[in-house]
Amino acid sequence: MQVLLLLGSINMFLSVVLGAFGAHALKKRLSPEMAAIYQTAVQYQIAHALGLILMAILAHTAIPSALVITAGWFLFAGILLFCGSLYVLSLTGMKKLGAITPIGGLCFLIGWALLTAAAVQV
Repeated sequence: MQVLLLLGSINMFLSVVLGAFGAHALKKRLSPEMAAIYQTAVQYQIAHALGLILMAILAHTAIPSALVITAGWFLFAGILLFCGSLYVLSLTGMKKLGAITPIGGLCFLIGWALLTAAAVQV
């Protein structure tokens, strides 16, 4: 689906920008602990943006299934919740955001489980 490809591409772009920003502009501003949290957000955003692109390709060619598209939306929700909460946590130190992070992680797991279910149905 084109929307998943667009979301994946935008998130890849943003992850490169945010990764460079973290490596250069934030290098001296973040504690080592917060820098590690920020880096985790970048890594997960990259991985799941690639997942969005993969799901867009699969939905268009190999596994044209509503499960694949739904899986992509769960990955996107995971990027927003998991990565977004880690970015904000690392930049602000707001520990309360830690409650949102696992919800994003659950979204990632649901997305990959849905892709697995779609693959099994083929």
